[in-house]
Amino acid sequence: MCTAASYKTKDHYFGRNLDYEFAYNQTVTVTPRNYPFSFRKMGQIKTHYAMIGMAFVQDGYPLYYDATNEKGLSMAGLNFPMNADYKPFEEGKDNVTPFEFIPWILSQCKNVEECRALLGRMNMYKEDFSPSLPLSPLHWMISDRDKSIVVESVKDGLRVYDNPAEVMTNNPTFDYHLTNLCNYMGASAADPENKISENIALIPYSRGMGGLGIPGDLSSASRFIKAAFTRLNSRTGESENESVCQFFHILGSVAQQKGCCKVEHGYEYTIYSSCCNTDKGIYYYTTYENSRITAVDMNCENLDGSELASYPLIEEPQILFQNR
Repeated sequence: MCTAASYKTKDHYFGRNLDYEFAYNQTVTVTPRNYPFSFRKMGQIKTHYAMIGMAFVQDGYPLYYDATNEKGLSMAGLNFPMNADYKPFEEGKDNVTPFEFIPWILSQCKNVEECRALLGRMNMYKEDFSPSLPLSPLHWMISDRDKSIVVESVKDGLRVYDNPAEVMTNNPTFDYHLTNLCNYMGASAADPENKISENIALIPYSRGMGGLGIPGDLSSASRFIKAAFTRLNSRTGESENESVCQFFHILGSVAQQKGCCKVEHGYEYTIYSSCCNTDKGIYYYTTYENSRITAVDMNCENLDGSELASYPLIEEPQILFQNR
């Protein structure tokens, strides 16, 4: 499945784990301001905000998994099977397909509030990218440096949730995950207090016991709790290196290892993890085999151009021998 998170120190960071059993040759892709986005029902946007993120580029079109635009607005689409419900064409609405959703929002909006205005008139239109690439069941996390929301297209319509936890995983629907946090209200980074009885002298026998009960399995509900607990209690310095490393540690708390989540065609695992400095437009990533952090800076590209710039992932392990 997947996990997304937003995190702020001096700068703002946004990223995700992509967990699945196989990859689609995704690349770090920069879309410049003059790349023409052609939408199935909404015409063409010829000039827009530039963006950077992870995408599968098909027929010259960037199918973004997650992305950040030059104004610092970020989005990630996460798997949402059994709940995602896309609609027929609706007259009088902005009919946008799920694979167009990230470009539709990031090309036009610089913050969450502008995004809300577009969502108010949007219909998540059901149309496959192509016969060989049907729609994926998704929901989305959208963040700027001040707030996050979750967007879900379900049977009873388009739902938009405030996301104070600033993390997201997969099923069930997002309102469940927020309610489920109540089951862990007693969890703490501090040592637990003895509230059983004044008559029994209980002393913690280990560090970290304040977090007893925080789940460690790979289900989406458990990953939401673990990621929220880790993010909300995270402490780091404000330098770029410290912030980026801490963000990857947050994602690492819910990473999936090969062999621990068996699915029909193999094992689900964390194919890549990403962290974008949304203020600077620098996209960092690691892969399952290569834990070295690699970066692509969108500002090194011609952002006034019209051609996509794509960088294949460096996936081979990069091991440093100190004594050779």
